[in-house]
Amino acid sequence: MRQARAAGHEVGLHAWDHHGWQANAGRWEQARLIEQIRQGVDSLSDILGEPVTCSAAAGWRADERVIEAKQAFGFRYNSDCRGQSLFRPTLADGGLGTPQIPVDLPTFDEVVGPSVMAKDYNAFILERFAAEKLNVYTIHAEVEGILMANSFRQLLADAREQSIRFQPLGDLLPTVVDGLPAGRVKRGTLEGREGWLGVQGA
Repeated sequence: MRQARAAGHEVGLHAWDHHGWQANAGRWEQARLIEQIRQGVDSLSDILGEPVTCSAAAGWRADERVIEAKQAFGFRYNSDCRGQSLFRPTLADGGLGTPQIPVDLPTFDEVVGPSVMAKDYNAFILERFAAEKLNVYTIHAEVEGILMANSFRQLLADAREQSIRFQPLGDLLPTVVDGLPAGRVKRGTLEGREGWLGVQGA
């Protein structure tokens, strides 16, 4: 994790217990949600030697309760849902929470098999990058980092040829976040993904 940070990547909290969060976040009591976040933040802070400034919920298992639970941790932003634009979630007290940077592009496991062959995935995903979109693209260590590593290297090369430049999520935030629109993180579904997940709502 320190090597990733040294290479220029943002390092943020994903989950203390990835499987536990995906299986149980929707039914854990609020205190359990907060404790899971706290354990992850404390451990990652110890590893990095500095505060954790961002997070992304495992499996996008996030709803209004998760948004409330994360408020106390002072993150600069969260990426807990699928959606199309930057926003600040409305809190129970009527205030606006930590900015959300939603994921707007599909992942390998969501489209390969049902609608795309693995050999065609790179072209499929690169065609979906567009100047007017967020272009937030999620990769998984067990897919792009292992099983499809060579294909992912090719994707990076192809992206470079098309002048697609990858950057840390935090770079998408405006300097002043007060102007971001209000929104909600609510439970929804997404084709190709099992169960519920957080989606951007009005």
